[in-house]
Amino acid sequence: MLSGRRILLVVAGGIAAYKTLELIRRLRERGASVRALLTPAGAQFVTPLSLAALSGDKVYSELFDLNDEAEMGHIQLSRDADLVVVAPATADIMAKLATGRADDLASTALLATDKPVLMAPAMNVRMWEHPATRSNLETLKRRATRFVGPNQGDMACGEYGYGRMAEPAEILAAIEAQFHAAGRLTGRRALVTSGPTFEALDPVRFLGNRSSGRQGHAVAAALAAAGAETTLVTGPVALPDPPGVATLHVETAEEMLAACREALPVEIAVCAAAVADWRPVRTAEQKLKKGDGSQIPEIALQPNPDILASLSRSGPQRPRLVVGFAAETEKLVDHARAKLTAKGCDWILANDVSPASGTFGGDETTIHLVEAAGVEAWPRLRKQAVADRLVQRIAETLDASPTSKTLSEGVAE
Repeated sequence: MLSGRRILLVVAGGIAAYKTLELIRRLRERGASVRALLTPAGAQFVTPLSLAALSGDKVYSELFDLNDEAEMGHIQLSRDADLVVVAPATADIMAKLATGRADDLASTALLATDKPVLMAPAMNVRMWEHPATRSNLETLKRRATRFVGPNQGDMACGEYGYGRMAEPAEILAAIEAQFHAAGRLTGRRALVTSGPTFEALDPVRFLGNRSSGRQGHAVAAALAAAGAETTLVTGPVALPDPPGVATLHVETAEEMLAACREALPVEIAVCAAAVADWRPVRTAEQKLKKGDGSQIPEIALQPNPDILASLSRSGPQRPRLVVGFAAETEKLVDHARAKLTAKGCDWILANDVSPASGTFGGDETTIHLVEAAGVEAWPRLRKQAVADRLVQRIAETLDASPTSKTLSEGVAE
């Protein structure tokens, strides 16, 4: 429930603005109060009267309205809320906030707020994929702005792809997760592994994998947002460090294990890194040459350290709860159960990384949470939503079992 929570809803200009009427209704059903801020472009799609009727409050739209500034100035408007939600979040309003531009009431309020911001992007697929929008997205994420969606599907413009605003139920779930997780892990310490490891063959080449690190980085950010003192140990990725997270950059599996041991003790360990199973017995000092191609070099391999097994061993530094992943291309649940038994884990989050799934390098994944008590199938979710849901489960588990000790690890994308 959201009883007593105050939401400032910024409605920007896009056809998806009509969905905000349903969002307001659902928020008020759960006890939240909603104050709407409507941009001039947004007013082309929904009326102030509709927003006022559903929110039960005045609708604000003009920066230089003398009455509005006297009653509720843009500074107070931006701070008299527990959460600012932007839906739809257009490419324009994302660009304004990313660059610090403040030329209307919405952008001014967003720049002046000291509260969390949740954006629900909605735009044409080409606009969403444009390098400028992607850069603005990463900038806002580094500043701790949260996002829900966009979804993939048919658009009003007739094109197909990512850019559809998340449905009201999805936005509502993200809002509830924001409040549910906030502060629940305050005082607890967490460790997350993320990304691939690179095992050098020579100064140029390496053994690696396709992991982008998006899932592990999202988990680290969600843990920090929930109040946990979080350390992220990441292999080579093209992602910014999550805000509020102590991030350690490593390259090899041995370096990752050493960094994890340095981070102990922790209560929570989420092992989402795609750790290479093997490394070369010897690394060539100089670049290996192809020559005339008549001789193919033989590369002897040796097993890498098992980070999960190391963290799983009983002892005074064994984490109370470690949640991990098993990346599989077939028989997800069967392989996850086998790993659960072999590693002595309590939770395994199995995710499908087969080529058809689009998980590696993509924004979405399908999870099966496997534990001794059974299997829980999650719907296909964006990786940030997976992280939020996982952190909620972690908090519930630690709250319910303050003295229990559990563990799991694996590979995520």
